Parts: sequence; C-alpha cells; structure tokens
Amino acid sequence: MHSNPLWLFSSNEGVRMRHMSDLIRRLKDAGIPFNDSIKSAMEEIDPSFFTDYDLDPYYQDKPVPFLYTDFGTTRTISAPHMIATLLHHLEVFVGQHVLLIGSKGGYLSAIIDRIVGPEGIVTIIEPHDEVRIHTEERLESHNAAGLIRVIRPDDLGNENKMISRIDRVLITGSVREIPESVEPLVLDGGFVLGPFGGPVHQRLLKKEKQGEEWMDTDLGGVVFGPMDAGESETGPLDPNSLANHIEDALDLVGGLIEIEESTLVRVIDLIAALRDMPPDMPEIDEGSSEEEIMEHPVVDLLMSEIDWLGPLWPLFSDYLSVDILSPGSTEEDLGMFGGHEDLVP
Repeated sequence: MHSNPLWLFSSNEGVRMRHMSDLIRRLKDAGIPFNDSIKSAMEEIDPSFFTDYDLDPYYQDKPVPFLYTDFGTTRTISAPHMIATLLHHLEVFVGQHVLLIGSKGGYLSAIIDRIVGPEGIVTIIEPHDEVRIHTEERLESHNAAGLIRVIRPDDLGNENKMISRIDRVLITGSVREIPESVEPLVLDGGFVLGPFGGPVHQRLLKKEKQGEEWMDTDLGGVVFGPMDAGESETGPLDPNSLANHIEDALDLVGGLIEIEESTLVRVIDLIAALRDMPPDMPEIDEGSSEEEIMEHPVVDLLMSEIDWLGPLWPLFSDYLSVDILSPGSTEEDLGMFGGHEDLVP
C-alpha cells in the first residue's frame, strides 16, 4: 500500500491524460483540426477542475454540465470537438488579449490562457450571476499562465477595467449581432467569432474588423443556447421567446421548402401578436391544471390559429430536430454532422 498521497494524484492524472490523448487522437482522425498549441493546452487543463459532474460524456465528445442554476437550467462545457473547432477558427497567438463572452465555467478561458501565455490576457464577460460566481471561484485557485479576469457586462465601457484593446473575441452563446460595446474595443485586423442567429439555429461567423467595416466568413450552421441569460430562463409560454422561436423556425423551414403566401402572412401576424402581448403573463408550471393552461393567453392565441397552424407545426418540428455531433466518441452512433447541441451558454 502506498503511503505517499502524491501517488494517487499521479495515478489519476495519468488516467486523465490517457483519456484526453485518446480523445484528441479520435478527433484528429475524424478531421477536427488541431495545432500543437491547442493540443498541448487541452491536454494540460483538467476539465474536472471546472465541474463536479461526471466527465464520461466529455471523453465521449459530448457537452458536460458544470452548473444547474436556481431557475432550473443547465450550463455546460461544450463538447471537445466544438472547443477545438472554435479555437482553430479563433487563431489565437502568444501574447494576445482575448475577450470571452460567456465563461463556460472557466474551462475555456483556462485553455486560451495556456495558448496566449504569460504575456497574454483573457478577459471574461459573464452576464449570468450564478455562472460568474462559479467561474470566479474555480479560477481563484487555478494556476494561470498569464492574466485571467472575470468582469461584468457593464464594465466593457470602463477604460480602467479594459486594460488594453482586444485581438480576439469569442462569443459562446447565440447573438443576433456584435454587442455595441464590444465593436470599438477590437483592434483593426482582429475579429469576433461566434454563433449569430436566432434561438433555434445560427451560423458560426468570423467577423474581421477592417477599418470601419466588418468582413464576414461563414463557417457553417450551429445550434447554441442564447447568450442572453434571460432568454434561456423563460417559461414555455413566454410570448416573446415563443415569437423568436417561431420566427427562427420560419426562417429555417422557409429556406428549404415553399410556403404559401397566405400561410406566410399568417405566421408573420402570429409572431407580431405574440410580441404585442404584455410581459406579465401568468406562470405555468408542472403543477398547473389543464384549465389554467387552456385559459392562458398564449395558449388561447395559438388555439385560435390552430386550423392553419396545426398542420404546419409538425413540419417545423421535423426541421428543428438537432442531432448531437460527437466525432470523437468511441460509440457507434456518432450523431449527424452539421448539428451541435450546446443548449446553454
């Protein structure tokens, strides 16, 4: 029996390194790009430092939770293939200042910190209070290579908080456009990488700043949860959230099949009607009665449109189903390429 406790740590670390090395090998075999700096950083940073949940899904190339919020939503560390893909397109170099919008529990910032090194800076903007506290706590005892900072969204406009201009911005949740407070902070020639679109599907875009212009490179379709914490923590009958989802579904389905003009007008009118509803809707939960549900104003509106909406709804559902892509998994069912389930920022 070993009396030295370092033996157990060394043994566990060896197992983790083998798991990570095997995962990276499978990802590379599946065509996921890795340079030496990304490979080294992912091998060096232990994801268990940033989550207390089982890491078996992570080593099968799937997202893993790091936090369940008081509202009941799950916050995850992205699947390894997505982390590697984002880092590849982010083109991070030693000494750069990287702004990370959405912390992913601190894990992603720790990897980027290893890449930018002692002269680099990683600034995290985390809009969700519980996630920010979790991230700060985990990073306090993390041995960073350079400087990792966690600040609030309001601090973006504070020159004392923003130490220097930014070379790279990585957004880890869906947004419709670059936040106004971020645009002037990006150096000429720098760029913003993130999922741009609605709540159901987005395009992964690299937006490069060239003078006063932004030049877009489309890197494909993805599905991320919303960056706005309020969007991910709304009830199922929140009218504005439902309007956003229907609008996004219409955009996706409308690009694949032909929809009659009269039906298109009705969908647009329904979206407008949902957005015109007052924000203080009655709350519906698992304990609500059938009568309470049917009398809810949103349900009442949807039922009034059921004659034309009913046949269309299954079509939306068929096109909005997303399979998890796990090219680094050892399991036979690897999911469908072209999708990514990362439903919380």
